[in-house]
Amino acid sequence: MSACAFTLLAVALVTPRPLGPGDHYRTMDLENYKRNYWIHVPAKYNPKTPTPVVVALHGATMTAKIMEGFSGLNKKAEQACFIVVYPNGTGPSLLQTWNSGGFASLLARNKPDDVAFVAHMLDDLERELNVDKKRVYATGISNGGMMCYRLAAEMSDRIAAIAPVAGTISIDSYEPKRPVPVLHIHGTADGLVPFEGPTGKTTWVMNFRSVSDTMAACIKCNGCAIIPKTTSLPSVRDVHRVTRAVHESSSGAEVILYVVEGGGHTWPGRPVGGGMLGAYTMNLDANDVIWDFFRRHELK
Repeated sequence: MSACAFTLLAVALVTPRPLGPGDHYRTMDLENYKRNYWIHVPAKYNPKTPTPVVVALHGATMTAKIMEGFSGLNKKAEQACFIVVYPNGTGPSLLQTWNSGGFASLLARNKPDDVAFVAHMLDDLERELNVDKKRVYATGISNGGMMCYRLAAEMSDRIAAIAPVAGTISIDSYEPKRPVPVLHIHGTADGLVPFEGPTGKTTWVMNFRSVSDTMAACIKCNGCAIIPKTTSLPSVRDVHRVTRAVHESSSGAEVILYVVEGGGHTWPGRPVGGGMLGAYTMNLDANDVIWDFFRRHELK
């Protein structure tokens, strides 16, 4: 074997292969923290084709893998051919949280810069996969939904649209540099992130806005119509009535609110609920409406 051929073989053996279809675990060191996340690449992924990315953020007391099963987003990713990323927050194994803002003083100490983490994670993804940079989105539940709003506020140059579920704005100021389209889903009987805002049971942990205050902030930032176009979805699977309110905008950055009457701290369309989570509904498939919303919006 010639020296040249031996060198080429050695390079081939040590150079990592680009990621392909399947599930992948990635780690990185950032701000003295060992950060990690899971990636699900759909079977139809073509490395020659720029592919959308959905960042799925777990709630408090959850992990990336729990979020994967809780949301069921992998199935939708396979159908629509987008990449799903499930990052892990920080903290004890089942007490991981996101630095979404709003935490009480003691809990806010030494929180990592999760905006920087998501930015580095996207950089890593773009090195390993053919990411469509115009179509990177964020969704999440509870504390993960709150983190979606922080990403919209601070990373509007990279996040095309957000779709929080059961998580409202918890940062002091929500002022994205550009109008960010928002789809929000919330149950009126949510006991963990109450529809009307914090109660005595929640303020000792964190503060956050009510659903109406959150929508008002988004409507103002996006220049949307204050009066929405409202429709009711058919109640064919259970008793929970779902209404949709669409606030249109001349910029295209619409704000949409789905309200689940009697719904709890759950992911509509997934039969997971009960106890502290409350009731779930099958009258709305969150994954379907979230992806339909995302695919209509991209960075210009």
